[in-house]
Amino acid sequence: MSDNQFKDRLEEFSYSLGLTISSNLIQSGVKNIDSLQFLSGFQDTFAGNRPKISMDDSNQILQEFMLAQNEEEANKNFEDGLLFLLNNIKNESVIETETGLQYKVLKEGYGNCPSIKDDVKCHYHGILLDGTVFDSSVERRQAAIFPVSAVIPGWSEALQMMRVGSKWRLFIPCNLAYGDQGAGGLISPNATLIFDVELLEIV
Repeated sequence: MSDNQFKDRLEEFSYSLGLTISSNLIQSGVKNIDSLQFLSGFQDTFAGNRPKISMDDSNQILQEFMLAQNEEEANKNFEDGLLFLLNNIKNESVIETETGLQYKVLKEGYGNCPSIKDDVKCHYHGILLDGTVFDSSVERRQAAIFPVSAVIPGWSEALQMMRVGSKWRLFIPCNLAYGDQGAGGLISPNATLIFDVELLEIV
């Protein structure tokens, strides 16, 4: 924290609040805003000015806008994911199961395969189609332990085919991932996901 960036503690607090609110909005799925109108709403509230829109109308506008934005994004993600998977399966090293899950064996293991009732210890690295990393135990340098039954369907299916010690690259269509709900701010509705998964042990 630099003392030269702000005139006083109020400026420092206000900027910090802006960072926190904007970060929370992004995590909630807000992709972009008109910053001038956003600040206008803030200023009217804190100054006690009569708002341009009633609170009831405001809530309805927010809901309708987010629904429309999510639907548009979901349709685009679905089409992009379908096109990607159709092209991806042309790769001879990629295998597709009956459910539509695609995978590529990066390293073959020699241990047992876990069952749906088992807990497993894995390292993984998850990205979107554009290469954005949304979750990675590799980057955190700490393997994750979880029940095979508690993960997304694409993971659950793959893990039961993987032998301990193996490493696979999973190409997971939206219906085997988080579907039209998405997950947080990074995984949007109908997103196709790519994971490198290394099965370390059955615990």
